Amino acid sequence: MTFLWRKIEGIVLRTSDYGEANKIVTLFSREIGKFGAVARGAKKPNSRLASVTQPFTHGFFICTVGSGLGTIHQGEIIDPFRSVKGDIFLTAYASYIVELTDKSADEKRAHPSLFELLRLTLHYLDRGSDPDILKNIFEIKMLHVLGHQPQLAGCASCGKAEGDFSFSVREGGLLCERCAGRDPYAIKISPSTAKLLRLFSVIDLNRLGSINVKERTKKELNDCISAYYDEYTGLYLKTKKFLNQMEKFKP
Repeated sequence: MTFLWRKIEGIVLRTSDYGEANKIVTLFSREIGKFGAVARGAKKPNSRLASVTQPFTHGFFICTVGSGLGTIHQGEIIDPFRSVKGDIFLTAYASYIVELTDKSADEKRAHPSLFELLRLTLHYLDRGSDPDILKNIFEIKMLHVLGHQPQLAGCASCGKAEGDFSFSVREGGLLCERCAGRDPYAIKISPSTAKLLRLFSVIDLNRLGSINVKERTKKELNDCISAYYDEYTGLYLKTKKFLNQMEKFKP
């Protein structure tokens, strides 16, 4: 079996204990996608790997990578995302975002655009951008990765791009007033919600500015996206349940 030494840029998705002193670290990397690696001694407080293998940490990792588990030999932190780790609410959002990445990404399949989406989402979350909006943007863009992108540019039935819309899980996207009868269970949404759903599907996070959204619109966005995920992805994430519970205690 051949193992290659590589310097890899990655983000820690999760860790698990491996013996008394070691960790198994699941990294999502720019170069080779998601993979698991052993970090020997990383549970020891004085270990050089203790801080760089904390969840959500963005860093460079010197690894040997083969067909099975790799090994992390050294690490250098690029961004620890301290604000995220120091706030229980932001930790809940970040945990959901990284679990969604973990469940959606294939093992050892490079996906540079998804890596950049994850990195930028955590970056803005750490810098104080609205966590609900960041979550929704991430979820909409992840639907493309999962192969279940809804029709948001116009009506999923007739293609009409102007006017008022509802959101139909069954029909796979927006429905105009004329086609709304195709789904009696379609979710009624405001023009602002329809506009934001479209925007989130195409927005470049590198150019993300301030987006101020009313609480009612946030609820409509979350209702649409959650219903769509439940119907098409088959993903049931523990962190989503925890996040929903945490939102009840938000100030």
